[in-house]
Amino acid sequence: MLRMSKLTDYGIVLMSHLASKTYQQHSAHTLSDAVSMPLPTVRKVLKALSNSGLLISERGAQGGYNLSRNPKQISVAEIISAIEGPIALTECVSDESHCEQESHCDVQTNWTRINNAVFHALDEVKLSDMLVPQPSDVSPIHFYPSATLHNGELHG
Repeated sequence: MLRMSKLTDYGIVLMSHLASKTYQQHSAHTLSDAVSMPLPTVRKVLKALSNSGLLISERGAQGGYNLSRNPKQISVAEIISAIEGPIALTECVSDESHCEQESHCDVQTNWTRINNAVFHALDEVKLSDMLVPQPSDVSPIHFYPSATLHNGELHG
């Protein structure tokens, strides 16, 4: 099963909140209260997002956090990468591959194609898209128009 960590989910929630209120600085405390998340978790996620250049942090009484760019210029792939590291579905597509099968694997190039497709799909979704409510019965991205997802499995 492919699943991102809770910290990454929290990062997208925090980034979405910041994107909805770009006109003000946000302290870790106010963000924690606004999204009902524990302060230590908020601080950990904000640090990762700041270190990756997605957030600007300013110290002082009037300081806080804000997006480094327009929400239309920040992709979900960037947020995921900031917290999880590079998107790599399998060991062989990672920059730090240590797979024993790599030298004689016949499907490695196909895993690279799949990994690239997933990355590009996530890169297409911008932070600004996360602010737009979607009807519950309509998916905004259709890679397999004849297939449906049911209980985490693709059918069609």
